[in-house]
Amino acid sequence: MSLVRRAVGTLIHRAYAAIRSAGAITPASPGGHAFRRLGDGAKIAFPPGAIFGEQWIEIGDHTLIGERVSLSCGMWPGADLGPDSILRIGPSCSIGRGSHIVAHQSIDIGADVFTGPYVYITDQNHVYDDPETPIGRQWPRNSPVSIGSGSWLGTGSIILPGTRLGRQCVVAGGAVVRGEFPDHSVVAGVPAKLVRSYDADLGWHANDRLVTTWTEHASGG
Repeated sequence: MSLVRRAVGTLIHRAYAAIRSAGAITPASPGGHAFRRLGDGAKIAFPPGAIFGEQWIEIGDHTLIGERVSLSCGMWPGADLGPDSILRIGPSCSIGRGSHIVAHQSIDIGADVFTGPYVYITDQNHVYDDPETPIGRQWPRNSPVSIGSGSWLGTGSIILPGTRLGRQCVVAGGAVVRGEFPDHSVVAGVPAKLVRSYDADLGWHANDRLVTTWTEHASGG
C-alpha cells in the first residue's frame, strides 16, 4: 500500500510541476503576447492572480512575478487607458507571491527591486470628501508612484499613492508608506517614517528626529 501511495504521490507532484511549467506566462507563451512588453527571461508564475490591462504593462528582462500576483491597469478589463504604458516593472526584479500592483495613472518600479509576499502597491485611493456619499461611490484620486532601483519591500508592506522611494531603500514588513524618501532610506511603521539613512561620512545611522523623540520619551519629556 505504501508503494502505491508513494507512486501516486510522485505522479501527482510531477503532474503539478508540469502544470506549473506549462501555465507560466513567458514571452513565448500566448499570454505573454498580450503585454506591451514582457522582457527576455521574464516569467509570471502559475497560478497567476488577476491580470488585466496587459497592453499598458511593461515587465523588464529576467523579472520573476510570483504565484497569485495580481497586475492590473484601470478599474475594469477593456477600458481605454490611452497610448502610454501605466505600469512599468524594471529588469531583474522579484515580486513576491500574493502581491497586488494596481495602476491607474503611473507606477514605476526600478531595476533589481525585490519584494516579500503580499505586498500592495497602488497609485489610486478612495476619497471621503463628501460625508453624505458612500466612500465606495466617490470618484477616487490618483497620484503617481515611483520605487527606486535596488529597493526591498518587506512582507505585507503597503505603498500608497504619491509615494516616491529613492534608490536602495528598505521598507519594513507591514509598513504603510506615503510620501517621498531619498536614496538609502529605511522606513518603517504605520504610517511609515524614516528610521535610518546612509551618509558617506556617517555610514548607516538612525534618523536624528526619531532618536530625539525616543530620548524625550524615555526621559519622560
